[in-house]
Amino acid sequence: MIVPTYNEIDNLEPLVTQILALGEDLGVLIVDDNSPDGTGALADKLAAGMPGVWVIHRPGKLGLGTAYRAGFRWAMEQGAQFILTMDADFSHNPRYIPAMLARGRGGCDLVIGSRYVLGGGTEGCTAWRIALSRGANLFAKALLGLQATDCTAGFRCYRRQVLECIDLNAILSEGYSFLIEMLYRVQRAGFRVGEVPILFVNRRQGTSKISRTEIVRAVGTVLRLARRNA
Repeated sequence: MIVPTYNEIDNLEPLVTQILALGEDLGVLIVDDNSPDGTGALADKLAAGMPGVWVIHRPGKLGLGTAYRAGFRWAMEQGAQFILTMDADFSHNPRYIPAMLARGRGGCDLVIGSRYVLGGGTEGCTAWRIALSRGANLFAKALLGLQATDCTAGFRCYRRQVLECIDLNAILSEGYSFLIEMLYRVQRAGFRVGEVPILFVNRRQGTSKISRTEIVRAVGTVLRLARRNA
């Protein structure tokens, strides 16, 4: 499980503890972008005291996409057969991980923890946040022909073969738009994409990392891929 962090000191320890308690033979890789609140130091403490926890420290806030790429490469070097990603703020509940792994072991190459399939939903999100998410999904699906219902979700489980096939260096997106571009490339490569319903809960601690700049970049990513697809 790859967990990118930036100022998540209140959430990190309980999240890691819950992941390890699942009994799924999961390790946790924390990719910290030099969090000013001390998240990186806490990550080191957890790694020192908990088997199966590792940390990558980066010099600054370099973007979600680059954190995922660093985590993917590290996990594959360790021989991981399934590589998962999730947010550190408990908007993605660890209780859904076993179902996602089961779908992966059952033949899906990419499994998405989805808000928008039957049984999924959101809790505690503002009307603006819901509209933004819905709009982003409709925009990406319409222009790129994406088949998943939740194209922007970061709660994912990749089969190793997917990440071996996708040229990570060719992905230009660095922020949240990385999620759209990864899904686009996975679908274009012919891999099987499945979804597991989840309840997405607005973060319990800290502040959202989604900015207007990220939204503009996401629109630009979709337009760039749509031109390529034309």
